[in-house]
Amino acid sequence: MRDALNRRDLGEVFALARKWGGISFTKIGEAIDMKAERVGRLARGEGAITTMDKIVQVADGLRIPGHLLGLAARPWERGAVVGVVTQPPVAVALPPAGSSGLWEVAEMVRRIEQSDINPASMESIEAAIYQLCRAYPYAPAADLHQKTREGINFLTRQLDRRISLKQHRDLLVDAGWLFLLGGCLEYDMGQVEAANLSRAAALRIGVESGHGEIVAWARELEAWFALTQGRFADVITAVEAGHAADTSHSIGAQLYGQAAKAYGRMGDGRGVRDALEAGRARLERLPEPEHPDHHFVIDPDKWAFYAMDAYRLLGDDDRASVHAREVIRVGTASDGSERSPMRMAEARLTLGVAAARRGELEEAVSVAGRAFEAERKSLPSLLMIAGELDQELRTNYPQEVLTRQFHEQLVTIGAESKPALPF
Repeated sequence: MRDALNRRDLGEVFALARKWGGISFTKIGEAIDMKAERVGRLARGEGAITTMDKIVQVADGLRIPGHLLGLAARPWERGAVVGVVTQPPVAVALPPAGSSGLWEVAEMVRRIEQSDINPASMESIEAAIYQLCRAYPYAPAADLHQKTREGINFLTRQLDRRISLKQHRDLLVDAGWLFLLGGCLEYDMGQVEAANLSRAAALRIGVESGHGEIVAWARELEAWFALTQGRFADVITAVEAGHAADTSHSIGAQLYGQAAKAYGRMGDGRGVRDALEAGRARLERLPEPEHPDHHFVIDPDKWAFYAMDAYRLLGDDDRASVHAREVIRVGTASDGSERSPMRMAEARLTLGVAAARRGELEEAVSVAGRAFEAERKSLPSLLMIAGELDQELRTNYPQEVLTRQFHEQLVTIGAESKPALPF
């Protein structure tokens, strides 16, 4: 309500009064000397009140404090010009005796600011979501997905409580992030239909809450899904929609990364290089993130992962291998454990492709075999790149036992995934 008043969007004020205060358009019309039909049209966004005289009349009729509409005190109220009243006050018709219509807006503002959730609880919700997003790179997908669904159910219950309008939007945004995370996990596990539903839910929340970053990430998921399903033109369409939604966060770099992968698979070398340059430029304009392990934050270390994929597709095996080794180095903790098993798996497959192209069959199969060992997998992405290696092996070493064994291993893993195999 306060936001609507600050914008002088009196139509939205009328709509909120009816929705949250139960105030009829007829009663509003009586208070401001306007037909109920016109009040209804304004509430539906059909037209607007722009003349100052009418804005003042509405303010007086509904007893809205002038400062909420950006109205300065009138001369007779502040004793301007050496205390001389320069204008007579406008006569305002009072409501019938016993009517509370003049005070209902003020009462409604008071009511919508009341809440059963305190600020500390809101902060704890956001902190929990942040931790879940940071766990994405390494936590078992099924366990993390269960926690994500529990979080969505919890937020749904909070939305049924008495909360302020700001809290309502904040909870919707929180749910949007959880739907995005859930969609990523579902797609990792091969649950394509569920992943699409989660992505669509996040997109709708982002649009309705005016949260461009969530909209852009929903488009990024759309691009990722299309990429692993071989719909490369759709990747570019989704990327463009993502850029249109957000231009100030690191999601832009992620979108450029997906575009580079699509251009590479379409054989467009210039498109690959342009996308990589644009993505790196976006990253260089942003501050270094406090927690780069957050799934929805992109930093220069993660950028090596996208460059690795693009250079492999262009046939620049030397550059691809350099980036692949960097991905493995950054993803390995001091105790030898893997902090980013999914990206490291794709890096090993990249090294396998490079080895196969050099004529080193045993090295290719050996290093690529490690990509399947990690418990945490993104099946569609893993199968897509493993399929490229499989094609290299069957083209260059069609009669070799190792080629047949790798292919059979890939088919077995592919049976775990619902998307069509990319080979």
